[in-house]
Amino acid sequence: MSSSILLADEARLARRNVRHNAVALGADFALFLVGLAFASQSTILPAFAAHLGAPNVVIGAIPAVMTLGWFLPSLFAAGHTESLARKLPFVMRFTLWERVPFLALALIAFFVATPAPAVALTALLLLLLIVTGTGGVLMPAWMDIVGRAIPTTLRGRFFGVANVLGSAGGLVGSLGTAYFLARVPAPASYGVCFLCAAFCMGLSYVALALVREPAAAATVPRQPMGAYLRRIPALLARDRNLSWFLVARAFASIGTMAGGFYTVYALRAWEAPAWWVATFTSVLLAGQIAGNLVFGFLADRAGHRLVLIAGTLIGVAGNVLALVAPSVGVFSAVFALAGVQMAAVSVSGLNVMLEFAPGAEERPTYIGLGTTLMAPVFFAAPLVAGVMADGLGFPWVFAVATAGGLISLGLFIARVHDPRRGQES
Repeated sequence: MSSSILLADEARLARRNVRHNAVALGADFALFLVGLAFASQSTILPAFAAHLGAPNVVIGAIPAVMTLGWFLPSLFAAGHTESLARKLPFVMRFTLWERVPFLALALIAFFVATPAPAVALTALLLLLLIVTGTGGVLMPAWMDIVGRAIPTTLRGRFFGVANVLGSAGGLVGSLGTAYFLARVPAPASYGVCFLCAAFCMGLSYVALALVREPAAAATVPRQPMGAYLRRIPALLARDRNLSWFLVARAFASIGTMAGGFYTVYALRAWEAPAWWVATFTSVLLAGQIAGNLVFGFLADRAGHRLVLIAGTLIGVAGNVLALVAPSVGVFSAVFALAGVQMAAVSVSGLNVMLEFAPGAEERPTYIGLGTTLMAPVFFAAPLVAGVMADGLGFPWVFAVATAGGLISLGLFIARVHDPRRGQES
């Protein structure tokens, strides 16, 4: 049987498996998000670190370190990923290092945190680096599986619906987390949260195992790391559309640098009671859910560039509103806009990189470029915002974020062209 007949059979099989794979991959992604909600880098992990006696600098560094882990390694793993005809066995083998550490964190909370808090804190940071670093390594492979299993004009809805399910599950999980933290003495309460995270990660792993991965139409011979990385400058010089896109995304990340300070500013500026935090959280989640639903359909019909333009514009509006809001009630709308902006990135931020790739075999490299090259900006922007907030005040943070968003918006409109080729892949 000729190779062309084999490829045609694979293509027909892939089309028949679209619904099955959409459900399996969607369940994997949504359950993974729910698991992360039980070990939130914004709430649970900082609180656990504080319980262990971590200084503020360590607590504040947790999100930054996790961001580096998720984003930095991808490009360095992309060359190996491109050489694999089947990516799923590679992902299944190593994704255990994304999931098992949550079980280890539970054991640490139960048995190590009280007698040896310093050891527990060190283990916490090490395990978080393992989780996120592994995720960064596997990101190109997982996205390539999505790219081959889900047609181009369905990927927006795929990510939109999966994000909605993950957000809804995370909201339900937050109720459970509140119950555990209120009823179970610390640090055991954190151990229960980590057990719930590990359970969701286990279910996610089962869903991932059910994926019927289409074979890659072509692969790239494996190259030494140095030779592979030396290709990147020429690639960026050749693909000017991609280069401008990455610059626009970098300025867009500056446009989101104020997000971590909205709550603190609102509580201080209007001396609002603490219960407003729950309101802000609910409004943020509502914005995310609405944004994911709308942007998922918009991305499939009009392309990811338009989604990112809309998300950037909404982010600018949020920062402007933060500057001029006359009351805490009006300011709460900032969180709705922030949620919508986050949804745009969730749906299209990486999804669009699958369409930038000139061939399916190069998708891992383009996913790596969209993560690794963004890592320094994603890491530095919130830290710079923190220094600026302390030295100049929150309005300056909102103003600089507005400027970053406007520059990004201009670049998206004037320099970036939609990479979609008008055909399913």
